[in-house]
Amino acid sequence: MDGKPCCAPTLEKTPQEPPGQVSGVTGKAVNLQSMARIPTGSFRMGAEGPECWSSDGEGPVCEFDLDDYWIDQCCVTNSEFETFVEETGYQTEAESFGWSIVFMGQIPKAQKKRKSFETVVGMHWWAKVEKADWRKPGGPGTNVRKLGDHPVVHVSWNDASAYAQWAGKKLPTEAQWEKAARGGLDQKRYPWGDDFTPKGKHQCNIWQGKFPDKNTAEDGHLWTAPVKSFPANGFGLHNASGNVWEWTSDWFHPTWRQTTGDKNPTGPSEGTEKVIKGGSFLCHDSYCNRYRPGARTRNTPDSSTSHTGFRLAYSED
Repeated sequence: MDGKPCCAPTLEKTPQEPPGQVSGVTGKAVNLQSMARIPTGSFRMGAEGPECWSSDGEGPVCEFDLDDYWIDQCCVTNSEFETFVEETGYQTEAESFGWSIVFMGQIPKAQKKRKSFETVVGMHWWAKVEKADWRKPGGPGTNVRKLGDHPVVHVSWNDASAYAQWAGKKLPTEAQWEKAARGGLDQKRYPWGDDFTPKGKHQCNIWQGKFPDKNTAEDGHLWTAPVKSFPANGFGLHNASGNVWEWTSDWFHPTWRQTTGDKNPTGPSEGTEKVIKGGSFLCHDSYCNRYRPGARTRNTPDSSTSHTGFRLAYSED
């Protein structure tokens, strides 16, 4: 398959300096109890086949050897991000810019009537919404008061990196993310195997119904789901497919795997977009099947949306 990344909208912003370093990281203890240890060893990364996106560089499948590391069992939640903000006074890029990208279905009806937003050209299901940010994921009239255990969204790569610095961790490389997401399985379509709904049970939060008009929420969730909503994979990770896209540390390039070494790959040395993995609650086979571990897409480091979050990694080195 080919085509542009319709699931990762980007709009031009007025250039500004990315958020700076945050205080409070020195000596901060890392809680390994909420992380999964991924053992040293090799795995086969990427995907091949008719359902794969050539423009994303899903293939060819390559074998890489990774040293052991730890990775969060779950994405960072609204409650955890709130603690970070309270301790550091951090302001996200969405708050600084004054707007973020929101899926149209999440915008309150009152805001839609006022038409106080502009849709993204070529992707009418996305809108640039003033004052949308991590506290107001659907824009004005929405909040996260009852969503403390949901993944934080409207966070850019720069925001995620600032949180990682404060937490004493790092964003995972794409290879670290994918090895962990596969849960010890070799080249299976999903983190739990090849059957999408084993024994008739949903294993992840994606779109059901006709996209983008109606989500029947057969998996129990209309938008984001709590971070432990579905069973963990073989390594103990929850929601490695669907729910929210997750930032990685790597710059994006469609052919980097063909030119890199086979030990602890870290992606290209430079670029304009960062790799995101895992898919989201908006993924649907009719237009985006990127909720597979081998799939990938990208977005600019200062972009934020209502379906992108992150989890972190840690290495004892």
